[in-house]
Amino acid sequence: MGLSKKAEDYGSISFIKSVSAALEGVVHTLQTQRNMRIHFLVGFLVLVAGIYFDFSYIEIIMLLFAITFVLVAEMFNTAIEYVADILAEDKVDPLIKVIKDISAGAVFVSAVNAGLTGYIFLATRVNIHTGRLLFKIKQSRWHVTLITLITAIGVVLLVKVLRKEKDLLRGGMPSGHAAIAFAIWAIISMLTLNSLVSVLVFLLALLVARSRMYTGVHKLWEVIMGGVLGALTAILVFQIMAR
Repeated sequence: MGLSKKAEDYGSISFIKSVSAALEGVVHTLQTQRNMRIHFLVGFLVLVAGIYFDFSYIEIIMLLFAITFVLVAEMFNTAIEYVADILAEDKVDPLIKVIKDISAGAVFVSAVNAGLTGYIFLATRVNIHTGRLLFKIKQSRWHVTLITLITAIGVVLLVKVLRKEKDLLRGGMPSGHAAIAFAIWAIISMLTLNSLVSVLVFLLALLVARSRMYTGVHKLWEVIMGGVLGALTAILVFQIMAR
């Protein structure tokens, strides 16, 4: 029983380390590669546009595949460039240049594919009269709610990337859990006229924030910043949607 328990613990630790190492690779690429940041931002905006235009599940999945294809290609391109630089050892080698050009070409092809995919989907839904589109969004509350939560998560991840936090999902400034909890509180407060519901959800958000400090994952100021960031993001998105 003891050996079995230790084996399970080791497997669990190994899995956590593997996920952490993978996230460090993603963070490193985002922090060091300008093109990766551009691809990530454009992909995020396209997904938000997909929600705006009420894309079907199949279309959203196709967009996700196209965006992921570009990001993965950029990461492979970065890794290949590092290996090529090591092999070149500061020497001018025409073959190394060819290798880099081919890997960059792969990113270009994937980006063209993603661009065409997004264009085909968006071109069929673009409404010249912007007012009608905004009216449609306002009439559907789940669109606004989902957009708000995605934006809050995106802002938290962006801040962590800019601050060069090593782990995007655990620890660091700001607290993602607190941001999401207080964003949900702000959303519910703006959608309901029942003050009791708003107070209860606020208390739940406080419990979420307290649990992050109690477990030692976050410090007080990280939780406060996360809560403020989440609530302000939700309010800002709702103000934009209400115009």
